[in-house]
Amino acid sequence: MVKSLLVRQVLILAALGLVPGIGQAIYFRDKVSWRSPVPASEMVTVTQARAWGENAIWVDARPDSEFARDHVPGALPLNEDRWSELLPQFLAAWSQEKKVVVYCSSQSCNASREVARRLRNEAQLKNVFVLEGGWEEWLRTNRRNLKWLNR
Repeated sequence: MVKSLLVRQVLILAALGLVPGIGQAIYFRDKVSWRSPVPASEMVTVTQARAWGENAIWVDARPDSEFARDHVPGALPLNEDRWSELLPQFLAAWSQEKKVVVYCSSQSCNASREVARRLRNEAQLKNVFVLEGGWEEWLRTNRRNLKWLNR
């Protein structure tokens, strides 16, 4: 009898301990950090973006120090910290027929999503895409291509 009472109390406490977590999961289900808030139609892979060739303009949304260290060849810097300063430079290089590919450090980085959103909403640009996997995926893809070419 005492054993079953103890088991029942432990189960009740465990269930009560799960209630806040379940509540948070339900309330924040659309705000999970690892899920991209960008619709799939606004995402692009490295292979797709590279296939656009000269019809793509690459935008690096990472901090200036990371851009200075290395970036996609031909990419333009456009980050949140210097938005007002860098936007005119970007717009001078942009043309309506070009597709814009925005990237930041990795898939979990939000800078590319925010810069892409601002380009769509504030600058009223169409054909703005976020690079899946960001700079890390660009590096991985290029390493694979170099290994394949060096065979």
